[in-house]
Amino acid sequence: MSKLGTALLYWHTLKYLRARQVFGRIWLRIARPRVDGAPAAPRRGTSGRWVTPARRPASMTGPESFLFLNEPGDLDALGWEGPQRSHLWRYNQHYFDDLNAEGAAERLSWHHALMQRWIAENPPATGTGWDPYPTSLRIVNWIKHALTVADLPREAQQSLAVQARWLARRLEWHLLGNHLFANAKALLFASFFFEGREAERWRRRAVSILRAQLPEQILPDGGHFELSPMYHALAIEDLADMVNLIAAFGTAATPAEAALARDFAARLPGMLEWLDAMSHPDGRIAFFNDATFGIAPATPRLKEYAHRLGVAAVPVRDGLIHLEDTGFARLERGAAILICDIGNVGPDYLPGHAHADTLSFELSLGDERVVVNSGTSEYGLSAERLRQRGTAAHSTVLVGAENSSEMWSGFRVARRARVDNVATAETAEALSLCARHDGYSRFPLGPRHTRRWRLDEDRLTITDQLEPSAAGEARYHLPPGVAATISGPETGTIRLASGRILNWRANGASAHVEPSTWHPGFGMSQPAQCLAVSFSGSVTFDLDFS
Repeated sequence: MSKLGTALLYWHTLKYLRARQVFGRIWLRIARPRVDGAPAAPRRGTSGRWVTPARRPASMTGPESFLFLNEPGDLDALGWEGPQRSHLWRYNQHYFDDLNAEGAAERLSWHHALMQRWIAENPPATGTGWDPYPTSLRIVNWIKHALTVADLPREAQQSLAVQARWLARRLEWHLLGNHLFANAKALLFASFFFEGREAERWRRRAVSILRAQLPEQILPDGGHFELSPMYHALAIEDLADMVNLIAAFGTAATPAEAALARDFAARLPGMLEWLDAMSHPDGRIAFFNDATFGIAPATPRLKEYAHRLGVAAVPVRDGLIHLEDTGFARLERGAAILICDIGNVGPDYLPGHAHADTLSFELSLGDERVVVNSGTSEYGLSAERLRQRGTAAHSTVLVGAENSSEMWSGFRVARRARVDNVATAETAEALSLCARHDGYSRFPLGPRHTRRWRLDEDRLTITDQLEPSAAGEARYHLPPGVAATISGPETGTIRLASGRILNWRANGASAHVEPSTWHPGFGMSQPAQCLAVSFSGSVTFDLDFS
């Protein structure tokens, strides 16, 4: 890329940042806060009921061995730092999620020994484990463990105070979003766990951040503003945890904190409904933006947790649901579930978890996924990470092998597709949805892409149009076990894992089947197929369920 091209790439990325992010990054680089090792204040006793949080699968496979991101590792061999594992794997090593995982009480001796080893081998403010995000998650996990399973060892309680003091000086204003929310949640947990004026300062800071961020991050349709079903599920866990916390320390909560807990609880039903709308009949999330299985607690676990807190989930209705604020739609007719992305890539100042997946969709028939997006198997700066974020890895239209939004690096977006002309219709005969984006208009003579979905009882019809006319490729990614065949230039079949046969036709186009991959978890890449339909100007694709 030329120097001018690089300069433009940076300009189209940085121009969206908020001043707080810019100054926050400068502060993070130049500030050198001191480590405060003063004795921890006494622990505060609970005055209310703490309920068991949502559980994840265990990630410790032995006293000093782990399974993170579907990749095993041994502490003696790998230590706490180093390039033998990815940065995200190292982060997971410092989270201590296993303290609150399934069967945690049975591993109590492992957990307390690991805490003591972490304290001994990770001096304050040194290494990956003291980055603000893993520090935030570890603070919450240690306190949840103390409230659910067993008291912390004495040295762990002292370390917890040091960690909270350090975090209070290293809040992630340069990132905002889910990172800042996690920072504030951790300070809130520490502020209730400890007594004293220091804890009161943490609480005032946490409440101030949470009150400001809650209406910005949780949109009126119930969705999380980063537009990832996976991060949305994590946000549900965050709010439920804080409802749980404030109830457990009820007499210590001020009226403002009690009101905040009521606000959290009031938002949870809508958030659970959004999660259901963005999930398939198999009960698991659809893959839009950074999303995969195994990171957030499973949906049934979140619903059970909400129920223990007295929050009832509202069943998602059938028909057409337009999630206007987050830019998604769900169409349900008979056994067919269609989930469509008809929104922008995310908050302009925070598109780090976005993919170039505008006007993509996923389809299920009964419990079987038929058309999917490819998912996410890694973070970082690799070519594979960039490929998974690209348009070609999603079930939408590709023009000239370009991305509809300008993805670069691991978490950067320059010029972004904008969606308009959204229209919905629901009749007795069919459900219809239409939207247009301008992502390709950044190129000379680049077209706008309009996509129309029509879902009947026994058929899905998709019409793609490029204006001005251009060559395009509509890509339909299939999950493992689902296979496409071509019987003619415009016709073929899709065989589901159950053996069911669907017939397809692409009028005025030519199709081919190419190898692809599906990524249902970090560290996972499963062979799959993509049905690619090449066309000029417009094409209608019919998929017959009958």
